[in-house]
Amino acid sequence: MNIFDRKINFDVLLKFSHITPSTQQHLKKVYASFALYMFVAAAGAYVHVITHFIQAGLLSALGSLILMIWLMATPHSHETEQKRLGLLAGFAFLTGVVLGPALEFCIAINPSILPTAFMGTAMIFTCFTLSALYAKRRSYLFLGGILMSALSLLLLSSLGNVFFGSIWLFQANLYVGLVVMCGFVLFDTQLIIEKAENGDQDYIWHCIDLFLDFITLFRKLTMILAMNEKDKKKEKK
Repeated sequence: MNIFDRKINFDVLLKFSHITPSTQQHLKKVYASFALYMFVAAAGAYVHVITHFIQAGLLSALGSLILMIWLMATPHSHETEQKRLGLLAGFAFLTGVVLGPALEFCIAINPSILPTAFMGTAMIFTCFTLSALYAKRRSYLFLGGILMSALSLLLLSSLGNVFFGSIWLFQANLYVGLVVMCGFVLFDTQLIIEKAENGDQDYIWHCIDLFLDFITLFRKLTMILAMNEKDKKKEKK
């Protein structure tokens, strides 16, 4: 029998029998919101990089933090849904604005870095998301403590590097941080499933978890590609 004649049953590939129908509907809302607010974040980055109408700075960073805290403090209900979606839109937009200087840095080195980084981030995010969705429930939740410990160490090393100024430590922080964020995609995806199975239907906050994972992955990957491109240009000289 010719293996190329075999038909692939995509219905089986897309079947998540271990996830209840209500949780699958919840995940659809989470990922639909995630996709929409990625466009909002892209609009915020566009405003900073192209129009310069709103510039990244302390105010935009504080604004995004305040909106996230406000969103977290607003309980999830049908009455507050539109308000919370508005807060999420504002948070996503300002997050895109704050990302602007990093994008300008990459554009100055090589504009092709941005589409490469975005495609790379999308592939990484998709692969680890599917791994979490197809895996047995709770199988990656043990990573929570490990990832939080690693994140704390990365934060401490970043603060310490302010005084040491080591390029090696900075690069190590980027690469280790990229691996840690891949782990967070696994962990957060399964945690969202588990919360939904236990009655937590706050798809807006669950969207923020995945949104922050994607943005952090993208930021790490752009910096890694930018630094590698910069090193290549130095070697040519």
